[in-house]
Amino acid sequence: MDLNELLALFLTPSATYQSITVDRVILSLIISFTIGLFLFFVYRKTFTGVIYTRTFNISMVLTSLIVTLIVIPISSNVALSLGMVGALSIVRFRTAVKDPKDIVFMFWAIAVGIINGAGLYMVAIIGSPIIGLFLFLLGRMNFHSTTPFLLAVHYSGEAESAVQNALPKNKLKSRTVTHDGVELMVEVQVSQTDAPKVDQLLKIKGVKDASLVSYNADVS
Repeated sequence: MDLNELLALFLTPSATYQSITVDRVILSLIISFTIGLFLFFVYRKTFTGVIYTRTFNISMVLTSLIVTLIVIPISSNVALSLGMVGALSIVRFRTAVKDPKDIVFMFWAIAVGIINGAGLYMVAIIGSPIIGLFLFLLGRMNFHSTTPFLLAVHYSGEAESAVQNALPKNKLKSRTVTHDGVELMVEVQVSQTDAPKVDQLLKIKGVKDASLVSYNADVS
């Protein structure tokens, strides 16, 4: 295949069903892998969870490649497409996804594989950078001046009222009472500059210690 034919394959939208050729398979896999690396970079730079999992990031690249290989034969044969859809309908994935944004990235990787497998390369090449740009912009936007934290306080029973009065507006997460005292855990909304004010709790008689922990969806 010469350069003109390769450009025609790259730029021309595919028909409903098209023949499988070596050039088409190689081109689809190369584009899926390249966009998969872009997803890898975007996920690494926009990750805000507790622990970054490189395995999950690599799995997105592999997902794009595998889905591309699945869609190529589906888009080439109507009988095969019906049979493969039926076979894939019994597959169930039960791995828990803690961060909802991980689901978005996985769906993005699957969409890239489907689009490239169908031969609509320009859609994936133009759309992926735009989505990545929006993710960077949304990640840098801060609509709130305060940040959620988990505040854990250990104190004796006589300090109950003083601790409750000293705490800012909060949501109760847990309260454990033992013979040694009370362990209170609440969610508080404070700014980064106000975080050191938690030290004032130690001045209350009966308070043993206080801990402020960054809070997100991975911690409960």
